[in-house]
Amino acid sequence: ADARFFGLGGRASGPRLRDGVHRLWNADPGRPFGPQDDPLHITMPVQWVVADAGTHLVFHDNSWDGTVTLREGAEGAGSGHDRAGASELRMDGGPLRCWVVVGTPARVAQTWASLTGPAAVPPAWALGHQHARRGPGDEQEVRRVVAGHHAHGLPLDAVHLDVDHHEARQVFTVDQDRFPKLPVLAEELRRDGIRLVSVVDPAVRAGSGSAVHEAGAGEDAFVRDASGRLVRGVARPGEVVFPDFTHARVRQWWGGLYQERLAQGFAGFWHGMNEPTSFAAFGERTLPRSARHALEGRGGDHREAHNVYALCMARAGYEGVRELVSDERPFVLSRSGWAGMQRYGGAWSGEVATGWPGLLASLSLVLGLGLCGVPYSGPDVGGSDGASSPELYLRWFQLASYLPLLRTHTGARAGCREPWGFGEEVLRHARAALVERRRLLPYFVSLARLARRTGAPYVRPVWWGAPEDRALRDCGDAFLLGDALLVAPVLQPGVDRREVRLPRGRWYDTATGRAYEGPGQVVVDAPLARIPVFARAGAVIPVRGDEGGLELEVWAPAPGRPGGGLVVPDPGDGWGEAAVERYTVRRRDGRVVVEGEREDGADVPARPVRVRGLGGR
Repeated sequence: ADARFFGLGGRASGPRLRDGVHRLWNADPGRPFGPQDDPLHITMPVQWVVADAGTHLVFHDNSWDGTVTLREGAEGAGSGHDRAGASELRMDGGPLRCWVVVGTPARVAQTWASLTGPAAVPPAWALGHQHARRGPGDEQEVRRVVAGHHAHGLPLDAVHLDVDHHEARQVFTVDQDRFPKLPVLAEELRRDGIRLVSVVDPAVRAGSGSAVHEAGAGEDAFVRDASGRLVRGVARPGEVVFPDFTHARVRQWWGGLYQERLAQGFAGFWHGMNEPTSFAAFGERTLPRSARHALEGRGGDHREAHNVYALCMARAGYEGVRELVSDERPFVLSRSGWAGMQRYGGAWSGEVATGWPGLLASLSLVLGLGLCGVPYSGPDVGGSDGASSPELYLRWFQLASYLPLLRTHTGARAGCREPWGFGEEVLRHARAALVERRRLLPYFVSLARLARRTGAPYVRPVWWGAPEDRALRDCGDAFLLGDALLVAPVLQPGVDRREVRLPRGRWYDTATGRAYEGPGQVVVDAPLARIPVFARAGAVIPVRGDEGGLELEVWAPAPGRPGGGLVVPDPGDGWGEAAVERYTVRRRDGRVVVEGEREDGADVPARPVRVRGLGGR
């Protein structure tokens, strides 16, 4: 009766899934979405059930269209009067194959990762600030945006170019009028520490004059119907055909096409429209269900292939880039996907509606995807349509600065999305958020490395360490960032104080140093300048020092309660692995003692240590 449901992919109405029908069919809603929209770009038959009796995950290994109908239980007036919760799965076809994982949340996540594969580790620059552009623009516009960030003291690590940099919006092309010297631009930006990221859509313009189409036709790479005719649709370049990524030969061909992008200077890739989306040719905004696919040699139709289409495209891109640039880890973002997509990269939210409901949906999506094994994801700051108010933009920016993917996005319908366009106050506070993100970069690097090793997402529900706490199971407006931090974003307008529910143990307000004891609810200040962030007593957090080196920020443990933490230094953007550093923290004779664990015993840390929280109580 007390169970709560979570997961099922990226859901805008979560993270706790309410009663009702949840469809399992990756969909482009065709407009900016909010909490009321379902399904969205990434659905997965992966469900978490968290109850007093324990936590378990259920995975229905079936990619067909289906639904999950949930009904939470209710406790009755007395013994024997409880109403049990229920979860009912209906699929249009496919096997009845189910996996169940039971244990603590950490154990469940680790087992799930061992089943579906370890998460790809993004390069360190992808854990910084990224900015995307959509709409008319050229090389000078990109330089203007980069110069604006530099002039206003805003760290910037990557610029994303959308379809408007393509020739007639055709994939693997460049508009030479707007970007006549794109490789030169890319090299200039790289010298400043900024990478270029290219959008890559699956749709290929049909007909003569398209080099990609002609090459794909020679490979027999495109989806056909049962009669052997090419399946055509309508997408951003016009009339298009779609590669069949469920065929290994097609994936290898497609992966080789990224050589053109690499030659233009791009360092990362952003997959869009890959549900796949077709605008008008069919009843649904996708391929006809009768379209035929290889499905790794089994053969089948789009009813089975639809949900894994983007997963297979991500695999094609990731493996292609890995082969072409063997000394660097690929960076691939995908709008759509399925279980196991974390092996090939992360996810971005798609077009979230501008507004406070869209802000809440952004957090829901990241939490849901993390529980389903995709630790690296994030929204477009400010939403995708219409003008954002300065307050909304700043609160969205502050939230995103603690999410794995921090990306601002200027779109054709979105208006200004650079911080300096919202006034001096917003600019000042956004700069502070980016400075703190840069300071915490070593912590994000450690979380990325640990996510690959353990399956634990960077962003976790507040019940992660205490699933037996019913109040935490119902808390959807805050989250844990790793084991050390609890972040309580402001998700409503006009708020300068908010309630925060703390898990058990001592927590420090990182802005004031004041200590609070959990479990329980506290009320703290949330001025426009910042959102509440708490550090767990005894936590060891790797941070970037004033000189750029790695330092240890240690939060004083409560008396009689030892602490500690894991640190994974950044070994670079290649394939090297760094050893996990383990630290313990305890109080001794009124002092805080920090020791590094070694095989032959404990030792004083070789890194600088800063202890905080001693004056908190």
